[in-house]
Amino acid sequence: MATLCRPAIAVPEHVITLDQTLDLARSLHAGHPQLPLALRLIENTGVRTRHLVQPIDETLRHPGFTTRNAVYEREAKHRVPEVVERALGHAELSARDIDLIVYVSCTGFMMPSLTAWLINTMGFRSDTRQVPIAQLGCAAGGAAVNRAHDFCRAYPGANVLIVACEFCSLCYQPTDLGVGSLLSNGLFGDAIAAAVMRGRGGTGVHVERNGSHLVPHTEDWISYGVKDTGFHFQLDKRVPGTMEMLAPALRTLATEHDWDVSGLGFYIVHAGGPRILDDLCHFLDLEPAAFRFSRATLTERGNIASAVVFDALARLFAEGNVADGTHGLIAGFGPGITAEISLGSWAGAPIEAAIPHRPRVLDTVDRQPKFGVPAVT
Repeated sequence: MATLCRPAIAVPEHVITLDQTLDLARSLHAGHPQLPLALRLIENTGVRTRHLVQPIDETLRHPGFTTRNAVYEREAKHRVPEVVERALGHAELSARDIDLIVYVSCTGFMMPSLTAWLINTMGFRSDTRQVPIAQLGCAAGGAAVNRAHDFCRAYPGANVLIVACEFCSLCYQPTDLGVGSLLSNGLFGDAIAAAVMRGRGGTGVHVERNGSHLVPHTEDWISYGVKDTGFHFQLDKRVPGTMEMLAPALRTLATEHDWDVSGLGFYIVHAGGPRILDDLCHFLDLEPAAFRFSRATLTERGNIASAVVFDALARLFAEGNVADGTHGLIAGFGPGITAEISLGSWAGAPIEAAIPHRPRVLDTVDRQPKFGVPAVT
């Protein structure tokens, strides 16, 4: 009985508003022949504020991929531990209770993954398994939930920590002047999210089923051009219409579970842009309010890549009026074109599985966490 507990979210302190974004576009690209179109598209995203890991003047400079990736590593190590501690607190667990860490990020690169640093720094056991996911982009939040669910099914009673660290602003490329690139400059934001899936106990979303769907021959619709200057985001003009192809996959998975996808109690989906949410309303026969959590994330934080589903889920927890047993859906969409989908029911009280708690293999030296676990907030 795997339960996805309340996520912890953090956004950087540097804020850029829609008006500031539009002013920057006008000043930086004054002679661009398609500037009016780009401005209109940015305004239509619905994004009002975004958070950046660096001040805007530093964000707009490109000192080279080496320097940018060093910023990614430094800021991840500085900001991730506090979010992890809060997520562990929400799940009422310590670092030593975690059996697997799934780390997702598409905006920087480290090898070994940040998972190794977390294990060494925060008191996780040395036999903690690691699954870094780097190339599923915005779909990786949903994929992380699904892989955590798979692990808990394979190892009943196990606990999984999910961490999503996305500093999209570090992928800003001043020489990319296509309309899609200009749009992305006004759409993406930075954020860190963490959540625990408990194999036994816990409150939150009791995940019952998961699935994936790839739209054939669309792998070049969302992609990175990997160059000397780093990651160059590439967006095909057909991407906004992908929900017509992905919505049937959501319906099919729900039907296979004997649920009606149009009659669920909550929907937590990746908000890549307003068109995605509007089209899902149309193709799934839902009212706009069904996606209010995802829309609020988009409005207040922009597209924060793999962290979107966790930010939206945290808003569901904060609303606090979900009845036990309410059915719902979690879905991430990204490169491929890929959908990663979970179905689950709200568990307001801990669900205890009828299995004995398995013994844990500890390190030779029983290390204590270097960071205390705070009270649940």
